[in-house]
Amino acid sequence: MDLVTRFQRLQLALMEARALWGPAPFHEPRPAWCAQYPALAADALALDEARLEAFIADPAAAGLWLEAYLPELAGLLALTDLPELPACELADAPRGFDWSIPGAKRQQIEAFARHAPMHGAPLLEWCAGKGHLGRRMAMAGHVRVDSLELDPQLCEAGAALAQRHGVTQQMHAADALAPGARSLVAGREVVALHACGELHRRLVRHAREDGARAYAIAPCCYYRGADDGYWAMSSEADLALSAAELRMAVTETVTAPAGVRRRLARDQAWKLGFKALCAGLGVPARATFRPVPAGWMNERFEDFSRALALREALVLPPDVDWAHWERIGEQRRGEVRRLEVVRHAFRRPLEVWLVLDMAVALQEQGFDAQVGRFCERALTPRNLMVLGRA
Repeated sequence: MDLVTRFQRLQLALMEARALWGPAPFHEPRPAWCAQYPALAADALALDEARLEAFIADPAAAGLWLEAYLPELAGLLALTDLPELPACELADAPRGFDWSIPGAKRQQIEAFARHAPMHGAPLLEWCAGKGHLGRRMAMAGHVRVDSLELDPQLCEAGAALAQRHGVTQQMHAADALAPGARSLVAGREVVALHACGELHRRLVRHAREDGARAYAIAPCCYYRGADDGYWAMSSEADLALSAAELRMAVTETVTAPAGVRRRLARDQAWKLGFKALCAGLGVPARATFRPVPAGWMNERFEDFSRALALREALVLPPDVDWAHWERIGEQRRGEVRRLEVVRHAFRRPLEVWLVLDMAVALQEQGFDAQVGRFCERALTPRNLMVLGRA
């Protein structure tokens, strides 16, 4: 199936199913689809913890379960089944190359480099950090690399690593969103591993005039730089997405450490408990509120709630049964997690739609475009890559 046809079909399927993935159970205790599909809602709320965790860890298994209630989901999920991109053999990295790179990041770099074809042109590494990806690819392709990174300290560290390994790599301390950054693109093969949101979209928006030889982009954090909603890139795109809906596409925690998952669980339960407390006591709280400081999660639920109320200019009564509302928050979190099994079945379709929008936009600007996976989900859920060659 060609990119445009896949994109159009996926877009139509997402539009038709919007009632299932648009409402967030965190804000709507019983989304409207619960009344439309009462058996699905009841069975979702009845999931035991083991099965729920299995579905969270394995979206494919969750999709198969949901197809019994939503047969149309099978066609949508089939449209998101992208193949692994062709891989090439890389010469082993020199001894000591990866001494400063965290293990998972090292594997992601290796997978990206194996699936990003090089054609002999100089490389430009976009949003480079310490330049690990560019340095690895420059070693493999025996080409020079320029690495663009906002943080001057990371640039200094990258320059030192390049000197240590004898790589022709120049670090550029500059903002990728500044107009001047685009002057580095011409004549180069551009690589970007998990450049967030508008940082990767900026490359695609200006591809026609910037003169790159090729692009290899593994996008991430699609909501970044889209506070007012998604600004589509291709002429085929006709699906309006809010920043919250963009965030939904990357809410997986499959690779997060256990401590991070526990903190996120408490954060959600306490926020839900606070919302329930306000509703139960008639305190006029807003439906949504800004993220809370991480330190608040180290205190008691009472301390958290009083600090949040003070910030939101809400007056809580002096006598509150804090244990009751904390239990309510935990109960609501259990309901939210189970109802979100339905919503989260659409995360990958949304992400594939976003990635195809990039690929179709590159194609419209004269590039041969390709989309596929560069690694398995267990290494990173953001395992999709867009290739474009002039």
